[in-house]
Amino acid sequence: MGKSSKYPGYSTGTIKVNGQTKASTYKSGNNVVTNYNMSDAEKRAYDYAQNSFANALPSINVFDDDTRKNLQSQLDAYTLQGQKMVNSIYTPMLNDLKTDVASRFGNFDNSVFMDSLNAIESNRADAINNLAQDITAKRSELINNELSQRYSYLNFLQDIQNQTNSNILNFANSSQANSNSGNSYNAQAYAANRSSNSGLGAYANLASGVLSTMGPYGMAASAALQVAKNYM
Repeated sequence: MGKSSKYPGYSTGTIKVNGQTKASTYKSGNNVVTNYNMSDAEKRAYDYAQNSFANALPSINVFDDDTRKNLQSQLDAYTLQGQKMVNSIYTPMLNDLKTDVASRFGNFDNSVFMDSLNAIESNRADAINNLAQDITAKRSELINNELSQRYSYLNFLQDIQNQTNSNILNFANSSQANSNSGNSYNAQAYAANRSSNSGLGAYANLASGVLSTMGPYGMAASAALQVAKNYM
């Protein structure tokens, strides 16, 4: 039997889930390659997230006509609701004032009516001014909400990509660890085998030297032992 002096080949590494290979590590030429096998569903989700992120990013802060119309529609509804609220408060007050003054004085050309009217109109003007500020704040709120939803969507797409990349890295590391473990075992076995063969060779050299001093038959046995050493 010939001696085992050839260094062992590269040990591959494989990770399987439910019998399917998810990651493998192997040597191709001078390169060590780690390959991750995506499932069809995984690839669809990853490609969708990546493509959608790339498509949405350039227009993340750009509002198209439909978006602007939608925001304006919401703002108009809020404005109309505010106007109705102001009118519901101050219109009855004006009507009550007119009724009261007309019943008491018969006309509106008097200081009581004018003073009360001015007070009501002043309060209504304050309410309209507050409504205008509320509308401005509402407009900012609608814009910020729209942007927040867009950024949340981008974050969602990025999370999908990051999670997939994390899974790939974890499986790849496990595959490489399996390969490293196999190569470490092969290296230790090779070293142990070399050490064992080295001891037998030394013993053969010593025995050959003794036999060579024992005449023709001893020299023949010594030569045979040296040849046999190469196959240990």
